[in-house]
Amino acid sequence: MPRTLHTYTVVPSLPERLSPLRELAYNLRFSWEPDTKALFETVDAALWESTDNNPAQVLGLTAQSRLTELAADKTFLAEMDRVYADFKAYMTGTGWWGHTHHTEFPTDFKIAYFSAEFGITECLPIYSGGLGVLSGDHMKSASDLGLPLVGMGFLYQRGYFRQGLNADGWQVEKYPTTDFYSLPIEQVMDQAGEPLVIAVDFPGRQVFVKLWKAQVGRIPLYLLDTNLPQNSDADRHIAGNLYGGDNETRIQQEIVLGIGGIHALDAMGITPTVCHMNEGHSAFLSLERARRLVQQKGLTFLQASEAAGAGNLFTTHTPVPAGFDLFPPDLMGKYFWGYAGSLGLSFDEMLDRGRVHPGDRAEKFNMAALAFRQARYINGVSELHGVVTRKMVQPNWPDFPESEVPVGYVTNGIHTSSFLSVPIRELIEKYLGEINAENLANPDFWTKIDTIPDAELWNAHETNRARMVEWARSYQTAKYERRGASEREIEEAHEILDPNILTIGFARRFATYKRGNLLMRDVDRLKAILNSTDKPVQFVFAGKAHPKDDAGKDLIRQIVHFARGEDVRRKFVFLEDYELNMARYLVQGVDVWLNNPRRPMEASGTSGMKVVANGGLNFSVLDGWWAEGYDAHVGWAIGRGEEYDDHGYQDHVEATDIYETLEREIVPLFYKRGDDGLPMGWIAKMKASMQKLSPIYSTSRMVQEYAESYYVPAARRAIKVASGDYALAKTLVAWKKSIREHWGDVRVESVTTSGVSKIAAGDPSPVTATVCLGGTIQPGDVSVELYAGAVDADRALTEPVRIPLTFGKSIGAGLYEYAGALPSDKSGQQGFTVRVLPFHADAVLPQELALVTWE
Repeated sequence: MPRTLHTYTVVPSLPERLSPLRELAYNLRFSWEPDTKALFETVDAALWESTDNNPAQVLGLTAQSRLTELAADKTFLAEMDRVYADFKAYMTGTGWWGHTHHTEFPTDFKIAYFSAEFGITECLPIYSGGLGVLSGDHMKSASDLGLPLVGMGFLYQRGYFRQGLNADGWQVEKYPTTDFYSLPIEQVMDQAGEPLVIAVDFPGRQVFVKLWKAQVGRIPLYLLDTNLPQNSDADRHIAGNLYGGDNETRIQQEIVLGIGGIHALDAMGITPTVCHMNEGHSAFLSLERARRLVQQKGLTFLQASEAAGAGNLFTTHTPVPAGFDLFPPDLMGKYFWGYAGSLGLSFDEMLDRGRVHPGDRAEKFNMAALAFRQARYINGVSELHGVVTRKMVQPNWPDFPESEVPVGYVTNGIHTSSFLSVPIRELIEKYLGEINAENLANPDFWTKIDTIPDAELWNAHETNRARMVEWARSYQTAKYERRGASEREIEEAHEILDPNILTIGFARRFATYKRGNLLMRDVDRLKAILNSTDKPVQFVFAGKAHPKDDAGKDLIRQIVHFARGEDVRRKFVFLEDYELNMARYLVQGVDVWLNNPRRPMEASGTSGMKVVANGGLNFSVLDGWWAEGYDAHVGWAIGRGEEYDDHGYQDHVEATDIYETLEREIVPLFYKRGDDGLPMGWIAKMKASMQKLSPIYSTSRMVQEYAESYYVPAARRAIKVASGDYALAKTLVAWKKSIREHWGDVRVESVTTSGVSKIAAGDPSPVTATVCLGGTIQPGDVSVELYAGAVDADRALTEPVRIPLTFGKSIGAGLYEYAGALPSDKSGQQGFTVRVLPFHADAVLPQELALVTWE
């Protein structure tokens, strides 16, 4: 077949009066603003649905006669003008950032957020699941809050797969090709008005990358496209599939994302002060930022890393080391042998930046290890995940207690407006007030949930459930019809689910640790719950397994086989091809969201958060976000936070707990109705959940927390380190070098107390420590501390506190005296030790120096 040599693009021809529609269509704010959605649905409802809610395509496919008709329709024009005025007001607003931090930083200040996937809207298929949806929600809330942020990701030609099922219920993957020119995105143009193309060095060639822009409210999201005619066929497909291909494809993608992403920003005149690496896929950006300083400012690699690292944040979502990308040394050599020299390093020195054990030449290059070394700020995505991550990476800080490993956490959230149903939205606006980013993160705003009359809240919730059932029937019927199913199968699809009974949802990626089949451990007991004559229950399942995860696919097959049973098929349903549109119907319509991962494997999880503001309740293992969000007033727990070595026993215990909680608590509470037909106990739980959880588990809160805890401190430090021709960067590198070289001289010579074995509570008891620092390290270079607390039966400190000792005097020969008092605020047996740590007011410790000397 001949290859196309010339291309051109046909764009919609809109009547002048309808010109605002184009601006509305090419800003992804439509994905979370209901009036804008409704406007495009009015243009052509069938097209809106068939294009996966793509307004750009709706405008392109709508008949010219229909557009002419709309241009003369006064009612439509009035609504368009109102929606457009609201859009312009939003775009010119400043948001939370505008009245908190805007004046502190230069006008060109930028935060760059890098992610391999972004789930913003179903018509832009560049996401696979939770990580991508979180990234998309991060963009949306950054826009709502007015942060000076830009996004960087990939424009995948085939994205993630569309899911089908064969006759046996086995997942099959389809990869439809995306027509970029029909998406609500635009090419980035250079100063000459031509599409902006950058080049990334690969072995013996350059890979050319075109830039596209998806405007997410106020935030530009730049997307990298390698499907260009000047690339080889193989290189054109680097941005072909999300998480597709082999290990070499993965390293190519990560080079383009990390290194090419920095090139792209530079080509657009953007020099970010802070770079946020969402997972390790983009970690090569940390080397590229340093390389530019080496080449352009004449810094050494360590100085450049000090300066660039000050503005680097790494967020990990992985609870196990196997989740990190690893590349063998020979593959790294193929792509980075020459690159290492431009960093001022030997190739082996560069590899050490990504080795857990520097110097081990057989060890694979670890993208997370690179990010840990090159970023000064690191976080997990829930309180429990922070604990898990600190335990996982503690070997990098071997002499520090696990609690002091420098990994923080910011618990994930969801962009509430993107998942809020219209009936619930209307109630919130009527009784609570305006829905905006600051209100959504404000607990005081949500306390007014009690002012919503119970009957109105329940009616809105029942409307959502009925709407979900109607949609599921239509969706399943259309799937069967396209598949050429029999008349009987199509008729059965019309009958699935009941709009009036307790509905439980389970939708997520089908990985084995998420235990999608746990509910089916006792099939007879499950059937009894489903088929109760007076208190029936129904379940809706959805989700995809990774294409290479046969164990995950088998979980789906088991569920599909069970769902085909004649006695359960109306009440136990698997909906294939889970994506954002389906997710909205499910989280808005279910009564309960079930989640049963194997603790502590769920880093955070966000699907359960999406039901909260819609009045849904969570029933989950105490893992991820639910470990901190749960209390008995807002939902139900599976287990009590136990962790098991025997997984078979764990599955038995927790499946039994699921059945018993359903039978004894959840089902009876749902069906306990008052004289007015309302389930008052259930509604009270709905309100308690909405009130407590909604403001916390939102990306409005999350992005504000990232800004206050990481973006602003990182920006301040990066600016300070770079000032005066990078003087502080040079000073810190020299200081750390000296401390490392002479730390062997540091020791605690002696510790003296009053000698009294018992101290009255509240009485000060003096302690003096004599510390040897040697001849080079000075008292100003260290912090000397008491490390004290209650002692358990094994003489280990429990809940220890750090108490600085005060420098007293030099006693010669490199010895110094420090003094303080033993804590006596708590009764019982107490213990303490003394330790010495490096100290520098401008260093991030112990992230930069994993040194400590204990008594």
